[in-house]
Amino acid sequence: MKTTRKKQPEKPAAPAPVTPQVITDTLELNYMPYAMSVIISRAIPEIDGLKPSHRKLLYTMYKMGLLTGGRVKSADVVGQTMRLNPHGDGPIYETMVRLTRGYDALLHPLVDSKGNFGKHYSRDMAFAASRYTEVKLDAICAELFKNIDRDAVDFIDNYNATTKEPALLPTTFPNVLVSPNQGIAVGMASSICSFNLQEVCAATIALIKNPEANLMEYLKAPDFATGGELLYDEKEIETIYATGRGGFKLRAKYRYDKKNSCIEVYEIPYTTSVEAIIDKLAALVKSGKVKEITDVRDETDLGGLKLTVDIRRSADPDMLMRRLYSLTPLSDSFSANFNVLIDSRPRTVGVRELLTEWVRFRVGCLRRQFKYDVAKKREKLHLLEGLAKVLLDIDKAIRIIRHTEAESLVIPNLCSGFGIDEPQAEYIADIKLRNLNREYLLNRVSEHDALKAEISELEALLADEDKIKAYICGELRTVSKKYGKPRRTDIVTEDEAPPVTEFIEDYGIRLYLTDHNYFKKIPLAALRTSPEQNLKDDDFIAQEIETPNRADVLFFSDKHAVYKCKAHELADCKASGLGEYLSNMLGLDENERIISMAATADYSGYMLFAFANGKMAKVAMSGYATKVNRKKLVNAYSDKSPPVYSAQLPEDGDYAALRDKDKAMLFNTALVPTMTTKNASGIQIFTLKRNSKLTAVMPAAEFAAPDAEYYRISKVPSTGHFLLGDYSQIKLPN
Repeated sequence: MKTTRKKQPEKPAAPAPVTPQVITDTLELNYMPYAMSVIISRAIPEIDGLKPSHRKLLYTMYKMGLLTGGRVKSADVVGQTMRLNPHGDGPIYETMVRLTRGYDALLHPLVDSKGNFGKHYSRDMAFAASRYTEVKLDAICAELFKNIDRDAVDFIDNYNATTKEPALLPTTFPNVLVSPNQGIAVGMASSICSFNLQEVCAATIALIKNPEANLMEYLKAPDFATGGELLYDEKEIETIYATGRGGFKLRAKYRYDKKNSCIEVYEIPYTTSVEAIIDKLAALVKSGKVKEITDVRDETDLGGLKLTVDIRRSADPDMLMRRLYSLTPLSDSFSANFNVLIDSRPRTVGVRELLTEWVRFRVGCLRRQFKYDVAKKREKLHLLEGLAKVLLDIDKAIRIIRHTEAESLVIPNLCSGFGIDEPQAEYIADIKLRNLNREYLLNRVSEHDALKAEISELEALLADEDKIKAYICGELRTVSKKYGKPRRTDIVTEDEAPPVTEFIEDYGIRLYLTDHNYFKKIPLAALRTSPEQNLKDDDFIAQEIETPNRADVLFFSDKHAVYKCKAHELADCKASGLGEYLSNMLGLDENERIISMAATADYSGYMLFAFANGKMAKVAMSGYATKVNRKKLVNAYSDKSPPVYSAQLPEDGDYAALRDKDKAMLFNTALVPTMTTKNASGIQIFTLKRNSKLTAVMPAAEFAAPDAEYYRISKVPSTGHFLLGDYSQIKLPN
């Protein structure tokens, strides 16, 4: 019997050797091209005020004849745009929606629309499908495309090199400041607010005439399509105009209907939505923080936005709205970041520099346009000069043509017969027989002098930049007169806008922080009637603060963060309740807990931090103040060593510090300098030996040691003094 040997499995091939790569080289080769593509070709607007997606869409509509023609289906425009924009129909249509008159996002919409395009101020009002809506270019787009066919800008290949598209549009006004733009790229972002067209044109003219002109005299403040009121802060506006960065506050407009006892909000900040406002109002009513509101309704219709808030007849509508401004998105902030692509490079520039760059760009467009016009007119003048020679003997020209046997010899014979060149001969040969009359030829030749005058005028313009700038000023005046509109966003000074704190109910409160991280806010009046605190088993009060209801409350966590709250926004509770669990109230991270709290109305004084390594830091409370209502600040104190003690310090005072329960020192916090940064590690106050640590810090009043002055030191760092007698009598903090 024949036996077969079992085939042995093949050994797997050895894995290919791994070639080490330098991560910086990999990033440069693979990631940087993507990042630059997003920055240059997608997210950041250019000097014409448009992103590439906007420009491709508008140019497609321009080539479709939608500047002067009637509306067409949006789906048709979206399909045609795909020749320039390789994205799907969804993103292209969404880009179009934002530019439409129906969407109400722009002060000067670029697309005239018919149908349902949703609303900028509504999160839930969806736009209809592209097959249902119709669009054309708005009249103002004539200023974006003016003379684009006269070599005003460069044209580049589309994504598959089958057609050409403009690299920029030769806008006759600074559209970059008139149309708002927001975009997030890789490692950078852009947020440009809109300004009133008339003010922008006036400011640009003033800047052209005087580079040192005060732009704030002409360009008052940003202006938004949704209206509202802008709380005017001159320093903030100056900062934005100078640097391109900064922020300002917007708030809603309202009117009070006394008959129906309701507040009607008819304009809201550009940065929020009706639904966000309603959600916040409902939450406030549900939590009991606002008791004057009985109902909230969205009554927006074809007449425009309308948010109705029913209130109790006993309520003061003005005082209630001031409270709602501080508690809801009825008042919101806009953060400006004027990051613009200039010569294909992202730059953050102020308004003055941005207008200067636009003027430079527009001068360049006009130079190219005028050079193109000169070349065309010279070409026509050259042809007319040839015609003038023929006019001297028309019969001779006819004889030459009639007696030339080969068609290919007509042009050479005319050239030799009249001493003209080939283009002039072609022009003469193409004149129709019916036009070979003296009147027609004299009319053509009479254009000669007019063309010479026009060429001289254009050459004078090209030679003198001041004349080109004067030409730009003329265009700006025309645009301002033709398309200008009154401001929509009212400017309200701080004097006209009473501080919100004036409308916040103020009373004394006491704040409690427990060891198990429960928090209570109890009015002092309630404590007088029921002072006994109810706590969970094994829990105890770790800290208590008495403060007014208008103060800010700061919670410091063991993760080196601080959480900020308005005291008046925190719900009152009773001493019999357990309080609110801070992890839920503040949204703490897992295993994060609050170690101390502070309350301040004006951010005066200091925060004192002591660490196990014997160091102490004194941080000015002003370091935790923010212009916007930020809820969390990271790096609130040093993370170099575990914190042993932290407390609010209204002014310098005496404190005691203990090392390993065997040494102590009494010192004044004036010896500790104020740190320049919040997370500074501080200075050494206690000299520690190996394996020793700072055990406790307490106010001098709590340092129950006999002869406490014995431990006082006059400079830091210090080794302290050994505790005398029975130091177990000293009560240490929990």
